Amino acid sequence: MKKTHQILLPLLFISLPAIAGEYAVVSNQNMKDLTLIEIKAIFLKKITLIDDVKIVPINLEARDDLRLKFEEKVLNMSFSRLKTYWTKEHYLGHRPPISMKSQESIKAFINNVDGSIGYVNIENVEQNMKIIYKWSD
Repeated sequence: MKKTHQILLPLLFISLPAIAGEYAVVSNQNMKDLTLIEIKAIFLKKITLIDDVKIVPINLEARDDLRLKFEEKVLNMSFSRLKTYWTKEHYLGHRPPISMKSQESIKAFINNVDGSIGYVNIENVEQNMKIIYKWSD
């Protein structure tokens, strides 16, 4: 019986499908609809105003799993490529988006600052937020 458990238990974990996460780029309800190209430009600070409103992109901390997924899937850039990009931009006087410690911080910022845009797990989207773009693993 013990040998059967030793064989079946690992097989159980191998056969479980990976659960895909769903995520969203969000803002407050006043933000206009944006394309993926515009979202990328906002987070690279190439777009800073929309309809005379200052746009404030918000990142999670540098090595946060969701931030790495966002950079890969939405910005289509690796951590090292973004680091190189922001090093060059630094010498031009440009600063990267502000970073927050948690999705809760991002949600609070978006609820209080017009023009702010960030990303969260889909289950963290609140009713007063506008989903600009969705992606999954």
